[in-house]
Amino acid sequence: MLESFISSSFFTFVLVFIAEMGDKSQIVCMSLASRYKATQVFLGAITAFILLNIVAVTLGASITQFIPPHIMAAIAAGLFFIFGVQALIAKDEEDEEESSRVGKSIFISTLLIITVAEFGDKTQLAVATLSTTENPLGVWLGASLALIATTALGVYIGRRWITKLNPNLINKLSGCLFILFSLLMLISIVNT
Repeated sequence: MLESFISSSFFTFVLVFIAEMGDKSQIVCMSLASRYKATQVFLGAITAFILLNIVAVTLGASITQFIPPHIMAAIAAGLFFIFGVQALIAKDEEDEEESSRVGKSIFISTLLIITVAEFGDKTQLAVATLSTTENPLGVWLGASLALIATTALGVYIGRRWITKLNPNLINKLSGCLFILFSLLMLISIVNT
């Protein structure tokens, strides 16, 4: 049980951390942190991520009661492949939504922006999918820690070096990682 928890946490952390690097939510955090109080941006973003991960894991864990694990693993592999291809062909897009939603409280504004931007996003779907085949609590912890880390990095970069980040390269790397995980999942299905 503990081994499953640790491996699920680590696997999810690596996947989500790399996938979120240069993603729209990180760019939103960078942008907001370059203009507003970094602590409020950070706290608003991680609150949104923790809540979204609870929803994703709950949904994913519920699905496993109705669909056999090998079918869920095949679906997960297919979704990871799709996410990988999407990341590889993604173009650098600037999210202008954040400037129109910033109100009196940057915490609330960040929470709302991240919730809207990430609801149904590839990483939230990946977390839901992973929780169908991995330890759900480990998936939640790994995803939450990865999103906290990428948010902290985004806020720091936003405060220090916002113009030096190349989101296209990071998208390409995360796309390759998603495709690699897809292939590894397919290999594990074939070997069972």
